[in-house]
Formats: sequence, structure tokens, C-alpha cells
Amino acid sequence: MNYEPVIGLEVHVQLKTESKIFCGCPAKFGAGPNTQTCPVCLGLPGTLPVLNKKVLEYGVKTALALNCSIQPFIKFDRKNYFYPDLPKNYQISQYDLPLSYKGYIDINTDGSIRRIGITRLHLEEDAGKLLHEGSDAASSYVDFNRTGIPLLEIVSEPDINSPQEAYEYLTSLKAILKYLDISDCDMEKGSLRCDANISIRPKGEKKLGTKTELKNMNSFKAVRSALEFELIRQTKAKENNLKITQETLLWDEKMQKTITMRTKEEAHDYRYFPEPDLVPFVIEEKDILSIKNNLPELPRQKYSRLLASYELSEYEANILTSDKNLAEYFEIGAQIYKNYKNLTNWMLGAFLSELNNRKIAPENSPVAARDLINLLKITDEGKINNLTAKAVLTEMFNSGKSADVIIKDKNLAQISDKGMLSKIIDETIKENPSPVSDYKNGKENALMFIMGQAMKKAKGKANPKIINELLKERMKNA
Repeated sequence: MNYEPVIGLEVHVQLKTESKIFCGCPAKFGAGPNTQTCPVCLGLPGTLPVLNKKVLEYGVKTALALNCSIQPFIKFDRKNYFYPDLPKNYQISQYDLPLSYKGYIDINTDGSIRRIGITRLHLEEDAGKLLHEGSDAASSYVDFNRTGIPLLEIVSEPDINSPQEAYEYLTSLKAILKYLDISDCDMEKGSLRCDANISIRPKGEKKLGTKTELKNMNSFKAVRSALEFELIRQTKAKENNLKITQETLLWDEKMQKTITMRTKEEAHDYRYFPEPDLVPFVIEEKDILSIKNNLPELPRQKYSRLLASYELSEYEANILTSDKNLAEYFEIGAQIYKNYKNLTNWMLGAFLSELNNRKIAPENSPVAARDLINLLKITDEGKINNLTAKAVLTEMFNSGKSADVIIKDKNLAQISDKGMLSKIIDETIKENPSPVSDYKNGKENALMFIMGQAMKKAKGKANPKIINELLKERMKNA
């Protein structure tokens, strides 16, 4: 029997605000334990929360970008549960009247567009963090700095039908959030966290199977790998008539397998009730319209524009617009360099390779767009060849120096003097009689070998166009 997965994702996004959601404590990452707390976020008696206006604005902004309907009347609720890092023993969240609902994201998958529904989007506060470090293995420590950090929870519909679709959904969602500039989306810092629910059912059946919940995934690739493992595990269980238990699973990155955290036969009763210290909020239509009119250009809009304006392929436009700062870098370059194809090839090739090797984000590149364009213009003018240009780009990343300075300091200027190149070619032909004979006997590839030897003799500095022309001319008479 063929089975299909049914996947839903819950994404928690930490909003990039200066202060926490209900108090004035800083929301910065990396401070010493328990140095960014106050009586409000610690839940001390007699304290009252006050909603951060920027948090509500960011929430509405995201909801609109995700095609959600904004609720005109919203409220906050207390989600009651005990955990050592939750000082109040409840979390201020939203239950039956969330900020927004019924949205969607369109993703590219298998050459077509798939629409993934979004059930709801709501605001809440984060809990603290347990630290299991230090010499005392029997104890854990609590850092309350994260308590009260503003979170946006985005819950998808169970519309995702493969681990790869889940990966594409998360990638698309992250791109939108980055374009909105409401979060840094850094999974290593916990700014973006994802839980996944997966069940399987016979293909064509409507009834949902028993689901498991996956946690502890620190990258989108890990989410995909965990879902792939769980899909295989559940399918094997079904084929062997074994019961699938509703449970929460942790993903072990090292062992590449899921591990049971806890069984969950029924949904936990959090005993939600309206937060008595926060009045309900009415979001006026004029405020929604104002935020909507000021939304930035989003990934799919930029994708369509770049595709039409710069003669890009769908693949090229997709890669460039996957990162807001990469797209901006390209457009800065395109304003001053009109060979869009060459610029695209360099950006998606040597430039991205340098960034990836150094694990540098485009916005932190030590090589500015104008400096890359200067290198391309120097290459176009024939002062250096492509091979040398790539070496110069690497040195630009390493030293921060301009292409002109590096070329001068290292004496990398291309040899275009026909007299010098003729001498190099004559020496190369003399030293390689066998390939010369092969070429005369009709083996065209032998010419490339001879040219390679000539370039090697010129230490890679020969103008390849001129040397190729001279070589062909010499070979006729050799």
C-alpha cells in the first residue's frame, strides 16, 4: 500500500524589537544570565504588563505579508502550565481571538506552484532557558533573560505533502520575514524555531492518521531530515501492523534519528482564560491600511521584477531573491554595470562561493558591489583574464584591498603583447611535439592541451583570446 505524509509546521519567530513584549527590558541576545529582567517579566506580585506597540505593528505587518485576515478585535490569554523556566507558571499568549487567521504562502516545488495554507498567526511571550552546564551535573540553572521576548507563532495548515515541501515552505517563510525586517531569523540564536507534526495515511484517503510532533531541529535541513526519517519509520510500522503512538520526539542530529521525549495520548489542557491585566484591543482599519501601504517589496514580487528587468532565468532570479541583501547587492551592481548576464554569473559563482566558504552573509561582505563591478570592468578591458580575476576576488575578500591595488602589487596584469606571446607559443610547440602531431592528425582536443601548456608557461597571465588566435595560426604552419 502507498502512504502519503500529512505535515503541519509551527514556527516561532523572535521579533527584532529593542524591548520585550510587556516590559521595557532589553531584548538583546548574548547578555550575561539574568541581567535583562525586571519584576514584570519575572512575574512578581503586583506587576502589570503593557503591550509593546512595535510588537503589534510587526505582527500586523507579517500577517498582511502572509495574506492573512486581520482580526479587528483581539485579546490575550493565560496559557497555564508549570516549567522551571516559566516564572509566572503561565505564558501570556492568544487563544480563541488571535491576531490573524486564514493566510497562505505559495512555494515552488517540482516546477509548479503549491499553496500552503496558514491556520493562524498569534503573538505571545517567550519563556526562559534552562542551562545544563558546569561542573555540577546534578543541577540545572535558569536564565530568565529570554522571558518576555516577543514571539510570533505561525501555524500552517496540514497541507504539506513531503519533507522537501516543508523545506521549501520554511525557506520561503524565512525570506518573507527577512524582507519585512522584523526578525534576524537566526536559528542558532533561537530567533526562529520550528516544530513539525507528521502523520501518514493511504493515498487518496481523507482521514488523518496518528501524528507525532518533532522538536529540537536547529536548521531547515534538520527539519527535512527528521521528517524523512519519521516518514520511513511510520511507513514501516504501518506495513508491519504496528501501532503508531501519538508522542513528542526529539531529533538527534548526530545519530540522524528521532528519540521519544514524551507520549501524548491527548492534547494537554492548558486551562486558557483571558489575561485579566490586559484589556482587549481593537485594531482600526486605517491602521491596517497604513501598514499595508508601507509593506516593502516581497520575495515573489522582486522575483517577477528581476525576471523581467534583467533577462534572468527563473533559477537565477530565484537564487538572487532568496536573500533580500543578495538581491539588493545585485541591483546596486546592475545600476552601474549593464552586462547583467556576466554580473549574474559572477555573483552566483565566484562571489557566492567566497561568501559560503567564509560563512559570511551578503550584507557583511568585505567586497562592496562597486568593488566587484570594478573587477569585472578590469576583466572586460582585458587587463586580466577570468582565472586571474577569480584569484583577485579571493584576495579582495582576504585583504579588503581593491582589485587595482592587488593587480599592481602582485604584478598580475595580463600579457597582451603579441611579440611576447608569440615567443611563449613557439617554445610551447617545440616542447610538445606529440600533441602537435596529434592535432595535425585531426585530434582537435590536442589544441586545448597545448594552449593550457602555453598558459602555464605564462603563469596564467596570458590573454587567452590573443594566445588562442596566435596558436591556431602557428599550428597551421608548424
